[in-house]
Amino acid sequence: MSKRPTSRDVARVAGVSQSTVSLVLAGKSEGRVKPETGRAVREAARRLGYRPNLAARSLRLGRTRTVLLVVPTLTSPFFGAVYTGAARVASERGFGVVVHPWTDEAAPARSPVDIEAIDGVLASSLGGGVAGFGDVPLVVLDNDPADPATSVNFDVAGGMRAVARHLADLGHRRLGHLAAAIDTWTFRVRAEVLTETGALTAREHCAIDVAAAREAALALLDRPDRPTAVVCDDDLIAAGAYKAARHLGLDVPRDVSVTGFDDILVATALEPELTTIRLPAERLGAQAMTALLERLDGQAPPDVSLPAELIVRGSTAPPAP
Repeated sequence: MSKRPTSRDVARVAGVSQSTVSLVLAGKSEGRVKPETGRAVREAARRLGYRPNLAARSLRLGRTRTVLLVVPTLTSPFFGAVYTGAARVASERGFGVVVHPWTDEAAPARSPVDIEAIDGVLASSLGGGVAGFGDVPLVVLDNDPADPATSVNFDVAGGMRAVARHLADLGHRRLGHLAAAIDTWTFRVRAEVLTETGALTAREHCAIDVAAAREAALALLDRPDRPTAVVCDDDLIAAGAYKAARHLGLDVPRDVSVTGFDDILVATALEPELTTIRLPAERLGAQAMTALLERLDGQAPPDVSLPAELIVRGSTAPPAP
């Protein structure tokens, strides 16, 4: 049986010290090790088949190397992308991620496992707060920045203002809002921004679900003062609005414009393709995990606000005369 390679073997092949190998493979080399040296270390580790002894390192540091990611649902493509970004960064540092859905919007989220079994928590889009995690290092994402925990958010207000400005520039003065029936910071902000425009004429709430959104959109569009544009809190809600418009014999965008939020895959599967706000969910997860790992290393990462970008496609046009 061949001997298991060690960090000393990696150091010898890469021509560096063992401490340099440790820095690179622990993800702590930025600004301390030249990029070409880091590449040489990783290549040497790959060629030798070297894997750090995480169990021994965990015992040495008193860590489980496990992070809990709490999200409001497991079925949303958005939160799937958040997980992908978080798990990628965690894996690079030898951490694992446990995902837990927290669906009780009114109650503070709590850990489904013993707090001693996790090193830190990422909590996304929670309405009831995060008091249930005690003193465990915590980063909140897509959550109220007033929370004392480190936050990584999108500029949700800026994104919704961009939607409202785009529709106003097209000439729309009667907006309908298909709002997610979820009482969290991110959706409250969207509603507040639309209300502030003065152009909002009606609002219907629904689950983030195509069928539920279709029913809410039927109520919104089958009105004497029908809105000329429907602003949706999510791209799946927008898909329901498309179905309602088609049922009522309305053309998108000739008779009614529709906008979404998130820019998930369904946005380009719809016909016409959906004007929406692009929220890079995978980047959000990666940035949040990076911030949490910095906290675990004793640093104090700043709050972060990621840009929300308006993507104009074929679902918006000037209102019919």
